[in-house]
Amino acid sequence: MLNLAVVGHVEWVTHTDAPFIPPAGEIVHLTHPLTEPAGGGAVTAAALARMGARVTFFTAAGDDVPLVEWMAELGVRVLAARRGVPHTRALVMRDPTGERTICVIGENLHPTADDPLPWDELAGCDGVYFTGLDPRTLQLARQARVVVVTARRFEALVASGVRVEALVGSGNDRGEQFDLSRLAVPPEHVVVTDGERGGTGYRAVLPPGPVVDSYGAGDTFVAGVLFGLADGRPLEEALALGAEQAAETVTWRGAYPTRPWMASW
Repeated sequence: MLNLAVVGHVEWVTHTDAPFIPPAGEIVHLTHPLTEPAGGGAVTAAALARMGARVTFFTAAGDDVPLVEWMAELGVRVLAARRGVPHTRALVMRDPTGERTICVIGENLHPTADDPLPWDELAGCDGVYFTGLDPRTLQLARQARVVVVTARRFEALVASGVRVEALVGSGNDRGEQFDLSRLAVPPEHVVVTDGERGGTGYRAVLPPGPVVDSYGAGDTFVAGVLFGLADGRPLEEALALGAEQAAETVTWRGAYPTRPWMASW
């Protein structure tokens, strides 16, 4: 069994349905709210657990929601630095085509190298996915055999000075653009995704059912890439695994196919 970790954030997300995404000045009535822990770090961690890995999630948590407990229900071991503030919220609007628009409310909570978490465990990991803010935690993550970083944290990668196996970013997201010349050491692989058109070195996979919700597809793609690389597979196979996992994700609503906490909370 692969021993993998995620370093980064989790949001307390409310998914809703919107008849349209409102332009400036308009009002939209949202329906069918569904609330759960999600966001880039949480979705990737849960996807890795579904794929059969042992997953540890290094994060930070507010004091007002059962974030750690609900992630544990998804098979993820959570090591959370406690913050005495309300947890970060996010609002997701799903339009009639299944496309999602995300509004994050406030700053994300991230762990730092100063938090009393067992950072030495990262040295025993087969792979780590980094979506944190503190470049020192990326330096700690570099103890693992394989490190994959989201382009959304490119500034942390620059500041860390470390080499990573893969940098993955969306070509359609303004928050995930980057300039490789700023890196002291370039990544071994750079992957730019382009939604249903595929991306660098891979083709998109047709979903196994009707498209319901695009939320979490990108994060799940990264989970597949990390799993494949940590498993010793060539990049092409890791990308194909990511595309396969992402295609399945769009066939359910929200971040996860099941929510076991609904039976226990």
